[in-house]
Amino acid sequence: MQRRRACLAVAAVAAGRAAGAAGDTPDRPVRLVVAYPPGGVSDLVARALAAQVGGALGGPIVVEHRGGAGGAVALQALARAVPDGRTLCFCAISPLAAPPGLPRPAWAAAVVPVIAVVRTPTLLVATPAFPAGGLADVLAAARSRPGALRWATTGTGTVGHQVLEAVCRAAGIAVTHVPYRGGGAQLQDAVGGQFELLSTNVGPLQLDHLRAGRLRALAVGAPQRVALLPAVATFAESGMPGADRTSLFGIFAPPGTPPAVRDRLHRVFAEALDQPALRRRIVAGGNLVAGGSAQAFADEIARQPR
Repeated sequence: MQRRRACLAVAAVAAGRAAGAAGDTPDRPVRLVVAYPPGGVSDLVARALAAQVGGALGGPIVVEHRGGAGGAVALQALARAVPDGRTLCFCAISPLAAPPGLPRPAWAAAVVPVIAVVRTPTLLVATPAFPAGGLADVLAAARSRPGALRWATTGTGTVGHQVLEAVCRAAGIAVTHVPYRGGGAQLQDAVGGQFELLSTNVGPLQLDHLRAGRLRALAVGAPQRVALLPAVATFAESGMPGADRTSLFGIFAPPGTPPAVRDRLHRVFAEALDQPALRRRIVAGGNLVAGGSAQAFADEIARQPR
């Protein structure tokens, strides 16, 4: 009898773990870790997405911010999380490709891509610290005073930093890189003229500052001009095609997440991305809805330069 009770207890524990792995534990919230500080495009999109999928995942979604190292801090923490579908990360794919000359961290190959969410064009803007002229004037100033212009990005190795390096190579200039932990504080300092140039993403706050004249768009990194900024040329049109880069953000799960759990998460988030209200909100900010299969997301990450 005691042996039979022990077996039943073990079976109950196993069943409970299986239910938890499937995300069927409504008493436990889902943690969605945003890999950047509040205030940026990632914050707006992640919160809109969390509001859409909360009920479908069987409980509330708690959005947490864990910025640092261009998203690598959050993904590294995700790599240590329990793979039960209750801890997820919203992050760009850039941290998964190590900067040139540096080894790729082990966790980069271990985190589980769930779904691509949004593609965001990269935008180069001038701040009040560089009050006159366009991109040609910026390049001329950088050539005449190497290193004098300060160019802010959301961190080393991010897409914004990759754009900086591509422009410097193509134009033969040198600037001073100012890496930030995320887009919110960076945007505030840009408006305050704390530096001359800024790599940012196209988003509602950025568009508001551009329309008000607090920032000035110089070029956009995208395959074609952005509909909301029709007068802003792409880097390719400006003679620097290597700088035409977009940021791809998506949902990631911890290493070891069972395929059934990943597939359920993918289905829930894919259904959310199909909702017209959420799609309109993403597009209104100048971004593109991504979506697609988990495998297609993984394949795109694998194609990133290392």
